[in-house]
Amino acid sequence: MSAEDTAWLFRAGQRVRQWDARHPWALDTAVVLVVFLVFCVPDLVPGREHRDSPLILTQRPVPQMLLLQGALLVPLWWRRRAPLLACCAVAAVFIAEWAAGVMLRADVALLVAVYSLVLHGRLSRLPWAAPALLVASALVVVRASGVLSAWDVLFFVASVGTAAVALGFAVRVRRAQLAALRDRAVQLEIERDQRSRLAAATERTRVAREMHDILGHSLSVIITLADGGAYAADVAPERSKEALRLIGDTGRRSLGELRRMLGVLREQADGLSPQPGIADLEPLCRRVRAAGPEVEYQSGGELEALDLGVQLAAYRIVQEALTNTLKHAGPGTRVRLALRVEGARLRIVVRDTGPPGGADRTARPGEQGHGLIGMRERAALYGGSVTAGPDPGGGWSVVADLDLTPPPAPGGDPA
Repeated sequence: MSAEDTAWLFRAGQRVRQWDARHPWALDTAVVLVVFLVFCVPDLVPGREHRDSPLILTQRPVPQMLLLQGALLVPLWWRRRAPLLACCAVAAVFIAEWAAGVMLRADVALLVAVYSLVLHGRLSRLPWAAPALLVASALVVVRASGVLSAWDVLFFVASVGTAAVALGFAVRVRRAQLAALRDRAVQLEIERDQRSRLAAATERTRVAREMHDILGHSLSVIITLADGGAYAADVAPERSKEALRLIGDTGRRSLGELRRMLGVLREQADGLSPQPGIADLEPLCRRVRAAGPEVEYQSGGELEALDLGVQLAAYRIVQEALTNTLKHAGPGTRVRLALRVEGARLRIVVRDTGPPGGADRTARPGEQGHGLIGMRERAALYGGSVTAGPDPGGGWSVVADLDLTPPPAPGGDPA
């Protein structure tokens, strides 16, 4: 059978199941009608009586034949809803009929009932029908042994009974496999949707963090420069012009980073500038110095050889720390920034002296918001941590520690 034929049969089976779900009694009625037309109508046709059969002890009128046939077929309407009761009812009629010496073509209803019991019934209840079926089989062997050999009759009864049971089990197993495949397909679709939603949420979180780092830093610098320029407009016009120029440069740079971020969201990777790294820390410090604070930058170790992802994480952590310093300590503070590679660790320290005049803030609300969370998330990507809090000597410090050990290769030797 070709793949097209298999697919057509599968679709046809789906349509039959959908139709059966909408009309639950229609299929059972169709089965009863088919059995009646194929096996019952021939017994009702005149001249087709079983006068030559020694198994029929008496001639049965048509009304009695219809009554016996109805007793055999009516329980089949409940063969799927109550398979055990239907099978026992058919077996009881079968036993009574054969005990009276009557054999009908409609007796095939017992095989249909056995097949339905195996297919639709609970497996734990199948042995309950065994006594009735054994009595029916023994009665057939006894009645038919006068015409055929008892062993031949027993072989025939065992064969047709085994065929009905085996067919029921085969269809049951096949349906269970198809149901498992459908459940698996549904589960895979659910997992796919969950992964898509999780990826979208992760991407939104990353974009929000990037936007916070870009816009938060740039707006803090612009606001500080604008305040300083407004103050210097009367006493030092040249300083006011310099502040306006720096505001323009910072705004254009932030706009460029914002456009780059939006380009990534649109999946337009061509022509995008690289993400900032360690080499961009010095320009960052110059922009912060232009806003007022004194920034001292020290570095040690092979920082330029670090992974680009580590460099981006270090840059964003430093950027957020300097932004919070500028926001909370003001332009009159002094900042010491130190980056040092110590073995397989990258240590980042940002300390400020706090607001001028000796004031010391023991808590900074901004440090407990998205900024500190973003720094900790970036550090956690590289097995690191971030601590932030007031210094004993005054001011505020942010200390980050990142693990530079490369992750183990997938599928490597666990030893």
